[in-house]
This record gives sequence, C-alpha cells and structure tokens, in this order.
Amino acid sequence: MGADLISIAKSGAAAARAALDLTAQNISNASSEGYVRRTLTVSELAANSGAASPTAINLAGVRITGVTRNADVFRQAEVRRTGADAARASAEVQGLENIEAAVEQTGVYNSIVAFEASLQQLVSDPTDGSLRAAVLEQGRTMAQTFNVAASSLDAVGEGLRFEAQDGVDEVNRVAGELARVNLRLSRASDASSDQTTLLDQRDSLLEQLSKHVNVTATYNQDKTVSVTIGGTAGQTLVAGGTASTLAMATAADGTISFTLDGSAATISSGGLAGRGQALTQLADTRSQLDALAANIVSVVNAAQANGVDLAGNAGQALFSGTGAADIAMIATGASAIATAPSGAAAGSRDPSSLSALRAALTAADPAGTMNTLLFTVSSAVAGRTVTRDALSSIASTARIALQAQAGVDLDEEAVNLVRYQQAFQANGRVMQVASDIFDSILGIR
Repeated sequence: MGADLISIAKSGAAAARAALDLTAQNISNASSEGYVRRTLTVSELAANSGAASPTAINLAGVRITGVTRNADVFRQAEVRRTGADAARASAEVQGLENIEAAVEQTGVYNSIVAFEASLQQLVSDPTDGSLRAAVLEQGRTMAQTFNVAASSLDAVGEGLRFEAQDGVDEVNRVAGELARVNLRLSRASDASSDQTTLLDQRDSLLEQLSKHVNVTATYNQDKTVSVTIGGTAGQTLVAGGTASTLAMATAADGTISFTLDGSAATISSGGLAGRGQALTQLADTRSQLDALAANIVSVVNAAQANGVDLAGNAGQALFSGTGAADIAMIATGASAIATAPSGAAAGSRDPSSLSALRAALTAADPAGTMNTLLFTVSSAVAGRTVTRDALSSIASTARIALQAQAGVDLDEEAVNLVRYQQAFQANGRVMQVASDIFDSILGIR
C-alpha cells in the first residue's frame, strides 16, 4: 500500500510542479505580444489490480498528457479577417486624405475664380494696362497652382507606391519566416513546450500577414499551416516549408497590381488593398485635373485666335500645355490679350472677343468642375472614414474576445500558484505518510 501511495503521490507532485512552471511562464509573459496562455492537461492513470482480479482497474495517480494553448481557431480567424478589413480601410483613408490635401490646399479652385474675376474686371476698360497685367498675373498664378497640385498628387502617388512596395517586402519576409516555422513544427514533439512556442510564432506571423493581405489559413495534422491569398480558392502563399513570392507592378497611370510567382493575384483586403484603392482614386483625380487644365488652355486659346490684341495683331495663345503638370502662361506682355474682334483697329475698346472668352469659360465652368472634383474627393474621405471607424470597432471587438480567452489573467494565475503549490505540498505529505506506514509495518514484532 505504501509503495502504491508513493507512486500516486509522485505522479501528483510531478503534475503540480509542471503546472507551477506553466503558471510562472504565463505570469512572466503576461504582456508579451502574441503569447497565448497555457494550461496543463492531465488524465487519470489506471493499472490492473493484479492476479486476483485481472480485469479490475485501479486508479494509480495522474499522467501529463500535454500543454494546451487557450486559443480558439475561429476567434483567431476573426481577428485576422476583421484586422485585414480595418487595415485596408485605414490605408485607403490615409491615401484619400493626402489626395484631398493635394488638390485643396494648393488653391486651384481659388486661382480659377480669381482668373475669371480679372477677366470680368477687364471688360470695364479693355485698354487699361493694369487690368490687362492683372489678367496675365492671375493666369500665371492659376497655371502655377495647377503645376503644384499635379506635383503634390505625384508625391502622394510615390508615397503610396513606396508604402505598398514596403508591404510587399514585408509579406515576403513574413511568408518566409512562416515557412521556416512550418518546417520546425513538422519536426517538433507533439504537445511539447517547443511546439507551443512555435504555435505562438505561427499565429503571430499569420496576424502580421493579415495586416497587409487577405489570407486564409488551413491547419494541417502536424500543426503546420497552409496559407492562400484571395480566399480559400485563391493562390497559395505558404505550403509546408515553401513560400511563394509576391511582386508589385506599376501601370502607366500609377495604379498597382500584384502577382504571386508570376501569376496575377487578387488582393481584396489588408493594407496593400487599401493603398491600391487610394491609387485608383488618385489616378482618377489626376485625370480629371489634367482634363480641366487642358480644357482651360483650349477655351482660352480658341478665343484668342478669334480676336486681335491691343496692337491690332491676330491673337496668340496665352497658355501652353496639355495637362495640369505642364500648363503655363506663355504671353510675354499685357497687350497680348485679344479683347477686340478680328479686324478691329489697334487700341480698340470693343470687348467682343473678351466677352466671347468669358462666355466660353462660363459654358465650360472650370470653377464648377474643380468644385465638383473637390467635393467628390471630400465625400470619399468622409464616407471611407465612417467605414474605417466601423471596421476598426469590429476589429477591436474581435481582438478583445480573443484576448479574453487567450490572454493571461494575473489574478487567476496568482490563485493557481497557491493551488498548485498546495497540491505539490499535499503530494509530498502523502509520500511522507506512505513512508511512515511502511516503516510502521516493518517495525511490527
């Protein structure tokens, strides 16, 4: 009986010591990013009773069956999915805000209004030199604001593409690390401490990937993971110890696309998708700005060609360029403005050509077009901001739910320390009692 008690107490003490070690590990890693709380799993140890009753089973203590990570696969998948959506929305809003600043803060709208106002003032005295000079100056300022806006949009595009390329590099780095973790997991002992550490690394790498791209994880029997991009039917990014290579290509309009080992890849979520969407909006905004600048050049130069300048010469083009980046005032003097109709004498005060120019600008409505462009961008920013806030809230809720399950509660661990310490001491006491009983039996005369 004493020997049986000793073996039972020994197994209990070993389990209590292992539980104490895990509790200490949980406490020391309570604030570690990606750490999942561990618990010890044990089962009853049974043994045959002996020759008298060979089929009877007696309990003979406990045995350690493994270490359990308190992480739910579904909740982890939700954290990745909602986190990817939030990252996409956040990246898109940041890009749109930069686009809005580029077209609004450069003052293109105000410069167009000022140019049209200077033409209206010139109608009162078409031969006045100061009014003519004001028209040229306002036209030059308008052209320069278009140039600055185009340059600012180019800078926004370069920044977004740089961040996207950095994201692609990060995806390739993390995918490579995940492939190496898969190799180590395939060789790790089942339910070992090394395996649980590798599983933490695996899940942390998956979460890092989800910040950049939408990934779907499939867990294999050996605890390794296969990762696809673009849903369950997408392309394989990681399989076993092999990682595919993600690459980015830039189109002529500045938009981006992705390939995985040379094949076109669809990325619908994560930071890369958000930056791709922002670049699409940027290309559309730049196209509209170029069209507006080209329209102003066309309208003004067409009106000039139908009139004569202050010296009675045929009107020449005031602007050059085909878009916002290269529009420029090319008139060298205030007399170059063709305010009078064709055939008028030098110094004519007839503003027919100027009136035709103003009518053409009114019909083209460049100020209204620019205002619509600004409103479109601002509305996109406002709408995407609401979406971003909602998705961020959902992602936060999913993360809190996972943390409640997988995180370390220091109060609970403190209770476990006391409980497992008492269990260890109790098993030690059982061994002492068993020893005393055995000694007593030996001492019988």
